Amino acid sequence: MSFSTSVHALQTLLLSFHPVIVMETVEEERVYSLLQAATQEMKMALFEWSITLGLMRSRGANHRWVDECAPAGSQKPPAYENTTDPLEMLEYIQEMPQKGVYWLKDFAKHLSDPIVVRKVREVTQMFSRSTCALVMTGDVVTLPRELAHDAVYFDLKLPGRDELHQTFMEVARTLNVKNRIPVELQSQDIQTLVQALSGMTLKQARQVIAYAALVDGKLTPDDVDRILERKAQVIRESGVLEYLPPTPGNALQWGGFTGLKHWLLRAQVGFTPQARALNLRPPRGILIVGIQGCGKSLAARAIAQEWKLPLLKLDASRIYDKYVGESEKNFQRAITMAESMAPNVLWLDEIEKILSGSDNGDSDGGLSRRLFGYFLTWMQEKSQDVFVVATANNIFQLPPELLRKGRFDEIFYVDLPDPQERETILKIHLLKRKQAPEQFDIPALVQATDGFSGAEIEQVVIAALYHALYLNQALDNRLLIAEIKRTIPLSISRREDLEQLRAIARDRFVSAKDVPSSQC
Repeated sequence: MSFSTSVHALQTLLLSFHPVIVMETVEEERVYSLLQAATQEMKMALFEWSITLGLMRSRGANHRWVDECAPAGSQKPPAYENTTDPLEMLEYIQEMPQKGVYWLKDFAKHLSDPIVVRKVREVTQMFSRSTCALVMTGDVVTLPRELAHDAVYFDLKLPGRDELHQTFMEVARTLNVKNRIPVELQSQDIQTLVQALSGMTLKQARQVIAYAALVDGKLTPDDVDRILERKAQVIRESGVLEYLPPTPGNALQWGGFTGLKHWLLRAQVGFTPQARALNLRPPRGILIVGIQGCGKSLAARAIAQEWKLPLLKLDASRIYDKYVGESEKNFQRAITMAESMAPNVLWLDEIEKILSGSDNGDSDGGLSRRLFGYFLTWMQEKSQDVFVVATANNIFQLPPELLRKGRFDEIFYVDLPDPQERETILKIHLLKRKQAPEQFDIPALVQATDGFSGAEIEQVVIAALYHALYLNQALDNRLLIAEIKRTIPLSISRREDLEQLRAIARDRFVSAKDVPSSQC
């Protein structure tokens, strides 16, 4: 949503007599710009309130006084007397002859007082037939039931490309004037840099741009990598997603997956202008189910790298919160961030831990059912180029509705590697650890690792190398075979579960390793 679109949406809410508008955000600067633009066009007064400053009249974009970095001598507007107290402020609003839009910062915490709630209700009743409104902001705004039916939540999405571009130009200009930092960027370089800023708040974007420029005293195309590194840190600290930027160089090595690789080559065409010209929507995503340690996670990383797209990882531990309502907000925040950073690959790791139990939502207060419903609606209606790769180890915990044809573009099943794939996997991990495969009896190792997953094969190589270092000798077949014999693979320890999974997958899902004859 562009800035102008947001302004229009806010004006529509005001004109349609919504007395309480809630914005869950910490970006007060963007809230101010939005309210200022909306009220100026509507020729309405804008007032601001905080517990420290009280109620005051906003004087326009060129008179920002709530700025701790303002030059000495700058004039703050006079606050209305005795309005720092929430109740007295509301009483003052009731008596004011000039009405307008009242921005109440971090006000939700004061709604634990029933007298304040009662007074808010009286003010909203007074506003319900006018364009006046209370705008409440904060990181989390939870309203009591008495107020919730009068309120509407305004979704202030993360800054779009136009806002980020404007912010970059302002920061670059300031750095050039104050710090004499040259800007050695062409128009295309600036567009690439702005895209790298997507998913950040304006404040975070300013900090990242300034950091990249001050490291080497200039802004160049090389700073995109610095921005991506800082961006990964910023997003990780947000606690919802993990950001993995595209890695230049050689592609990840993943043995097998021939059928999946073939499908991805065809699916990538869906993101082209030619596909859009034919009114073909881009592919929504895939679900990869199968045995632990058989490369599902590696496949998600490889897809992003081969498509040269950033990878956003979301797992259950980053969503669930002990406070009521916070888990849903975390999930929605993750989806919103993914959309703001499109195009990308969104990896839902162990999706069964996120959506399990939605068919029996009473066990968790209906949380799983609500997450499941939100996810399905988003998958069906999403317009941004966000390709979902969901991975699952236990399909028996997944809601049956998720496995219905059409939810994902395709559902792939990953089985234990066959002899040819085990040979490839062995060679990959030997080479990765500076061991020449030709020095080993690979056919004997392939036969000995029958029933092993890719992760188990990797661990065999690692454990055998540690043993070789301990013995102060070179790694050989004897040490590898000995480590293989000591390992009990999942195909033995969980034989019944794997056989049940195979029986279901054989009839319902597409093999990740086989290319259907119709696609050859």
